Amino acid sequence: MEVPDWRTVPRMLRDLADGHPCDIVVTEGTEGPVRLSLAGLRSRAGDVARGLIALGVRPGDRVAVWGPNDVDWVVGAFGVWDAGAVLVPLSSRFKGVEAAEVLRSTGTSVLITGHGHDGVVLAGLLGGAAGGPAPGRPFAGLPDLRHVIVPQGVDHPGASRPAQLLAASSRVGRAEAEERALAVRPDDLCEIISTSGTTGTPKGVMLEHSPVLRAYWDWAEIVTLGPGDRYPVIAPFAHGFGLNAGLLASVMRRATMTPVRVFDAESLAGLIRDRGVTVLAGPPTLFHRLLEEAELDGHALRVAICGAASVPPELVRRLTDRLGLERVINAYGLMEGTVVSMTRAGDPVEVIASSAGRPVPGMEVRIVGEDGRDLPAGERGEILVRGYGVMRGYWGEPGRTAEVIRDGWLHTGDIGTLGPRGDLSIVDRKKELFITGGFNVSPAEVEGLLLREGSLAQVAVVGVPDPRLGEVGWAFVVPRRGTAADPDAIIAWARATMSNYKVPRRVIVVDALPVNANGKIDKRALRARTPAG
Repeated sequence: MEVPDWRTVPRMLRDLADGHPCDIVVTEGTEGPVRLSLAGLRSRAGDVARGLIALGVRPGDRVAVWGPNDVDWVVGAFGVWDAGAVLVPLSSRFKGVEAAEVLRSTGTSVLITGHGHDGVVLAGLLGGAAGGPAPGRPFAGLPDLRHVIVPQGVDHPGASRPAQLLAASSRVGRAEAEERALAVRPDDLCEIISTSGTTGTPKGVMLEHSPVLRAYWDWAEIVTLGPGDRYPVIAPFAHGFGLNAGLLASVMRRATMTPVRVFDAESLAGLIRDRGVTVLAGPPTLFHRLLEEAELDGHALRVAICGAASVPPELVRRLTDRLGLERVINAYGLMEGTVVSMTRAGDPVEVIASSAGRPVPGMEVRIVGEDGRDLPAGERGEILVRGYGVMRGYWGEPGRTAEVIRDGWLHTGDIGTLGPRGDLSIVDRKKELFITGGFNVSPAEVEGLLLREGSLAQVAVVGVPDPRLGEVGWAFVVPRRGTAADPDAIIAWARATMSNYKVPRRVIVVDALPVNANGKIDKRALRARTPAG
């Protein structure tokens, strides 16, 4: 099926709500679950949009949503899009310094927050990184941030609550808000998603409305996601996969999503049994744990999307044989290029396990050598991508954009091969990123954060294989002269300062870091000191 001629998220929501108002697209909770229909989503998103317009949000302004996956996140996102604003998702795992950096770099004007994990007040984390209230803004160190919305019942200096946002919406007529939503253009920015980079600071990937809708309509078409499917979204909404292949794809295809705040194998198994879950997506570690730790008798699962560079063939067989799934799908994508390739119906286990399938319609893939020339099938080289799904660029960083998009081709930094029939296999990373439990981790970013701790002169972080999480970080550190470095204290500081998936699992104190002939830190030599070495 061709993607409907929506071209923007607000038009998509209106078309679906008009044609299928009673379809349930969000459920939440185990007892007396919240059920949100397409008509209800449109109505509640419209209220949020009118409130944002009343606060002075203009088309193209950046509005951030910060919290774990829940129904309020869904409503907030569609409200931002209805207001003609650009969505800036913030990870619920962020600490204050991480969130403040993204808010500052994107010039975000309004922040909508929820409760963090364990009930933490997320807005309260910003004080240490961005200062206290200042005239006309809630945080002195965030000059563009004019308004913060905190959960109902929470008190925070200079912040408002959802009830106040909805009260403000009465100052804006529905006709004015509708005009704003319908004025959104296909090439307007839809979202700015933070992605880890090798330079140490996250980059803001700019994606437009029309390409995002097309990419994830096609993704859902290959997945066979549709009305009647029940789909727990485990990937965080702050991540491109959770937001686009989860939240947006579910609404586009009129499937029922259940936002999952925190993954737990037994709880997820209960959800699969009790809610009749039919579609499930996640990294191989999720499926391994589900198979090992949970009882899944009587399930309705039919499709598993298991995106990773490689998926163990035995896992594919266990998912199809033990659980009786119709399909196991592997895929390759990246923030900067959305959906690039996917396996298809009828692909054998060996193809699903060893490749990410063939490019999706409208996307092209090349494998090139160091000289930029195309390599023959089977030879390793850098993966280049071209097509509608490639980002507009990095927010506010034309230089870094020009480094990765050249002559229309996105240089991914990933190393791969193309098989005889065009199947793409990802075999290595040119970049140093590693993946912990499905989250990309930038060693350079973690190194920069650790250097703020105070006792360290140098830091080098490498990824080490881990049976449960895929990879975890080990940090080799050199103390400042006259200072002792305490590994346990450094790890405790890291847990309080950065997202948990970035926290090194081990800190090793060394007198000096090895360097190569170019004077750069020799991470290959450091990896040799780990169990993988």
